[in-house]
Amino acid sequence: MNAVILTQDQYDEIINRIDEIKTEIKSTTKTSGDEFVDNADFIQLMKISKRTAQAWRDEGVISFSQIGGKIYYRMSDVKSLLDKNQKSAFKKK
Repeated sequence: MNAVILTQDQYDEIINRIDEIKTEIKSTTKTSGDEFVDNADFIQLMKISKRTAQAWRDEGVISFSQIGGKIYYRMSDVKSLLDKNQKSAFKKK
């Protein structure tokens, strides 16, 4: 094993580059992190029946993609659906 000696400036540069890479990875993950779930995962996540999922698609409640017989939902669309239907907490009297 060889030891490597760095100057303070070299060390700081390496640390700065590592921080930049971490920031880039986090931002890339968030922006392109528009993950998809298939119909089975969506049904399990929302705790609904297959028929309810079908009705929501037919009524335009949730956007979806279909490839052959396989159906996918964007997680951002699922979150948007939940956000649109959020009700404020009731005030206690």
